[in-house]
Amino acid sequence: MKTRKLGESGLEVSALGFGCMGLSFPNAPAKAESIKLIRSAVEHGITFFDTAQGYGDNELLVGEALEPLRREVAIATKFGFKNGNVRFGLDSRPENIRATAEASLKRLRTDVIDLFYQHRPDPNVPVEDVAGTVKDLIQEGKVKYFGLSEANAETIRRAHAVLSVSALQSEYSMFYREPENEIIPTLEELGIGLVPFSPLGKGFLTGTINAEVALDKNDIRNMLPRFSKENRAANQVLVDLVISIAKDKNATPAQIALGWLLAQKPFIVPIPGTSKLYRLQENMAAISVSLTNEELNKINSVLATIKIVGERYPASL
Repeated sequence: MKTRKLGESGLEVSALGFGCMGLSFPNAPAKAESIKLIRSAVEHGITFFDTAQGYGDNELLVGEALEPLRREVAIATKFGFKNGNVRFGLDSRPENIRATAEASLKRLRTDVIDLFYQHRPDPNVPVEDVAGTVKDLIQEGKVKYFGLSEANAETIRRAHAVLSVSALQSEYSMFYREPENEIIPTLEELGIGLVPFSPLGKGFLTGTINAEVALDKNDIRNMLPRFSKENRAANQVLVDLVISIAKDKNATPAQIALGWLLAQKPFIVPIPGTSKLYRLQENMAAISVSLTNEELNKINSVLATIKIVGERYPASL
């Protein structure tokens, strides 16, 4: 597995990480199977695992799975919700950040958090106070690196002025390219890494979901506007593009989607999630997908003509 540095922070991880959130969703594998999958990811060369206090019992799962392999991996987790529950609203007060750090250390069975993200910006707490609190935790040896998630360019700059931001986690894929406008240039200027979540467009870019596919009643995508039947039909043109490229490159659509992301910038480390070993192996093979500048320019020129229909999240979120 190739490695990448998340910006100029010194944090070096596998070029693909593993987003663990889905292993705590309904219809996820049994705990023993999830632990086996996480450990298989390490065996295959993945060294970067993403979780959060707000993902239910996910930290407990990740902690148990990685405890015997702790020295081989970097674990990222997040703070910023009341009582660690996203339904209770934002809370990035310094005392909550500290309490979350202590709880996460115990749940993850570790003595240090490699990358500690603010899960979402909190309008009630200046980001300078957030960065200052994490800076103290770093000085105390409880955290190694500081990250932000879904923050805008101004917030990133303000935080970075207090404490170097190592990585920004944000949705980014062929299905959602908004970060290209302002976020990625800011990260490149400041020497900050980008960790795209949902790099496969929540599964849409795998080519396995179209307007005719009936999503399970517990599937969270049922509440996302982009995954309404009519919007899936409207956005199928993007999937058709990815499938056509995959055929030309003797790859799968998922590998093309990940390969495209990896080719955008050297400081990008996507974190696809899966509950299946064969999907994990498929995703990891994307590292070997090589897209020339000519191919990338051709892809991007076509992408520029495709208008994605539907919002990422419902208005209530």
